[in-house]
Amino acid sequence: MKLKYSLLPISFILFSFITSVGYCQTSKDSKIIADSKDAKQEFITADGLMKNLFNSAYGYVIFPNVGKGGLGVGAASGNGAVFQGGRLIGMAKLSQVTVGFQAGGQAYREVIFFENAETLGKFKENKIQFSAQASAVAATAGASANLKYKNGILIFTKAKGGLMYEASVGGQKFKFRAL
Repeated sequence: MKLKYSLLPISFILFSFITSVGYCQTSKDSKIIADSKDAKQEFITADGLMKNLFNSAYGYVIFPNVGKGGLGVGAASGNGAVFQGGRLIGMAKLSQVTVGFQAGGQAYREVIFFENAETLGKFKENKIQFSAQASAVAATAGASANLKYKNGILIFTKAKGGLMYEASVGGQKFKFRAL
């Protein structure tokens, strides 16, 4: 009888540990989340009016480090953090393939704002892809002043470094993972 009661605290601790593991972020996620917060501040510093977008958007995803390169055929990828109402709800992966005249490499940040629940819902269901017609706006002073959502989405980029010559066609695809 004594052994039965002494195993109870150990069982409780093990159960707590096992159930909490599923909700933990990886160290990679933690780095991406921290980088996303820095990227958000850089976007706001580049264009102070973007603060209003971050506050009023239904949700947004920030890709703080997107790497892009190509020679004829190009590719880009990055990982980001997804927020709804200013609260972290998940992680995302960006993949891009392009074809056309291109040479070089570049690193940039990207933020995508979602105007409503429907658009964010499509993103979370991995049903949003950007074709060549989707255009991103460079985050510079005043760039966001008169922009309107197009199909419930606004996209901004901010160059980090590198040099890329490009006249290509391609699209971005996303994969969402809830936390």
